[in-house]
This record gives sequence, C-alpha cells and structure tokens, in this order.
Amino acid sequence: MRMIKGKLSKQKGFTLIEIIAVLVILGILAAVAIPKYLSMADEARTKAAQGAIAEIKGRLSSVQAKMMMRDSGTAPTAVQIIANAASAAPFGYGSVANVTNVGADFTLTSPLTAVGGNITIRVTQVQGQPTTPVGGINGYFITASGL
Repeated sequence: MRMIKGKLSKQKGFTLIEIIAVLVILGILAAVAIPKYLSMADEARTKAAQGAIAEIKGRLSSVQAKMMMRDSGTAPTAVQIIANAASAAPFGYGSVANVTNVGADFTLTSPLTAVGGNITIRVTQVQGQPTTPVGGINGYFITASGL
C-alpha cells in the first residue's frame, strides 16, 4: 500500500508534450468545424428563403386555381394572377403586401414582377442577413411559369 501512495504522490500533472498534442488536435478540429458551420448558416438562409418563396407561390397558385374554376378552365396570365391576388375576396388577399407577407424575418425586393408569362419572387434577406447571390443577382429568387 505504501508503494502505491509513493508513486501516485510523485505524479503532478500533464507533460508539456501531452498539452501540446491536445492543443494541436483542438486546432485541427476548429479549422475544420468553423468553415463548415459558416456554410451551414448560409445554406439555412437559402432554405428559409426557398420556404418563403414556396409560401407566396402557393398563395398565387390558389388564386390561379380559383380564377380557372370561375373562367371554365381558361388559364389567366401572370399579370391577371397578380392583379387578382392583390384584390379583395373572393380571390385575393386585399393587397400585394398581404400576398407577400411571410413574416418580419424576410426582406423581399420587387416581390411580384410579371414579365411575359412568368412571375418573379425575390428574397434578398433572411433575419437581416443577405442571402447568397444566385447567378450574379443579389438574393434568392424563383421565376414561376404557370405556377
């Protein structure tokens, strides 16, 4: 028993080599993990923007379907869909702002633009942070043709 106590009392801590080895391992882990975390935050913003766009697209699809039922299956133009979505009931939401209101976390620029048969919806910020530019254009966007 006395011999065990003598050996344990002589150990005072870690050696310098052990401490350096742990620090090197932690440095390597940090160098790998931090860039991965930053790219995950960008990806999360992009997915949130896609969700907001899907919400608006769903609202516009609902208006389009109501118009087609009213007009015996005749497909409305993109301009007609936006105009009816901005109108009061039974088709619309009362204003374009109500159609594109997906919460305070999202910033939409030129929220609904009709060019030809397409409607463009662009989200430029999610929770105050800019979304990753897509194709040289600031913000995540989708062009929906025929919704």
